[in-house]
Amino acid sequence: MGIKSKFKAFFLLDDDDYQLAEETDTAEQEEIKQPKSVKKNVVSLQSVQKASKVILFEPRVFAEAQEIADHLKNRKAVIVNLQRIQHDQAKRIVDFLSGTVYAISGEIQQLGPKIFLCTPDNVEVSGNISQFLPESDIDNSRW
Repeated sequence: MGIKSKFKAFFLLDDDDYQLAEETDTAEQEEIKQPKSVKKNVVSLQSVQKASKVILFEPRVFAEAQEIADHLKNRKAVIVNLQRIQHDQAKRIVDFLSGTVYAISGEIQQLGPKIFLCTPDNVEVSGNISQFLPESDIDNSRW
């Protein structure tokens, strides 16, 4: 007595029932090998991100540089306006932010007199600003 016969006898299956069960098993095995619905639009989780933000910051004291660095660590770009702070404090902030940007593989660029753009590595900046006019020339120039 073969294994098929023993199996049929154990479950009391007719030949038709056994063949149906065998076809179902074969179909399930094929589905495992080739799923019916193949997903073609696979997206890496790393590419799915929240909307990017740009933070505008105008520090009044050096202690606020820590908050700017925290935004950079959270992968947000920051525009820093240092026009309302003393020159020596502004210089310390730029030095601190330069170190922070270096640590996170980002960039820092000057946009204008005492205005800087700090970006983390996930933000790409294209183009550059080549020349800054003295403030006296800005007041007399025409748009």
